[in-house]
Amino acid sequence: MAYQTYPGQAPQPGAEQRPPARVHAGYGLRGPRREKHLLTPEDLGALAFPVGDDGVVIGQDQHSQPAVIGLFRPSPYEIVLVGGVWTAQIIALRAAATGARVAVETGRPQLWAPMAQAAGAGHPCVTVHQMGRLGAQGASVASPVLVVRDLGARPARSRLSAAPWQTTLTVLPYLGPNASRLLNAADLVGVQRISPQETEVIARVLSLGEQSVEALPTLPDNITLWATRMRQQFIMTNPGDAEAQVLGGPRRMD
Repeated sequence: MAYQTYPGQAPQPGAEQRPPARVHAGYGLRGPRREKHLLTPEDLGALAFPVGDDGVVIGQDQHSQPAVIGLFRPSPYEIVLVGGVWTAQIIALRAAATGARVAVETGRPQLWAPMAQAAGAGHPCVTVHQMGRLGAQGASVASPVLVVRDLGARPARSRLSAAPWQTTLTVLPYLGPNASRLLNAADLVGVQRISPQETEVIARVLSLGEQSVEALPTLPDNITLWATRMRQQFIMTNPGDAEAQVLGGPRRMD
């Protein structure tokens, strides 16, 4: 019969002395041995994973590939859209479809209320607020927030503090007197069809190339130039069936 001993206790007379279990430093007891899963270099070519950027699909690029905006980040993110409400609403709907909350501050609630009602299917994932009535949203990594500011060409400064996981999309129907300030402060700028005079302003701020400058005054309603300081890309945005039922077809003017 074998007796169990504890630290500091002398072994019982006649007790069997079992060899201590062999422990590998840092790994604990050795588990069951299994065959390793290995791939040869030749096998790697057979693997294909459709992994792209993380974000919201806003349309297709010039190669008919999905175009994605990473809307929500661990730091505040500012987007300016010089364009129509339709494009802003498409972005808002698709952001809500990913589980984000959308808060709209607008002087035109009649344009946003039907979309907000349709988006939530009874749940307030999209809320509409009068100008100056938007409170803190409590954005977090588990509950990101898209704030849409549709306040005309001369929006007042937001009373809402910038916050991580909170993105602000400011919609400008055309370039107003303080447009340069907004454009310079933006992390991402979207530009739909604008006049040649407005194009000159945009071109200076974003350092646009000649082809982009020539294209902006003639863009179709469903084309937007999305630009940062480092990259520019034309994106075509078409609604899905459900989006078309709520918003109708693409349009630049509201």
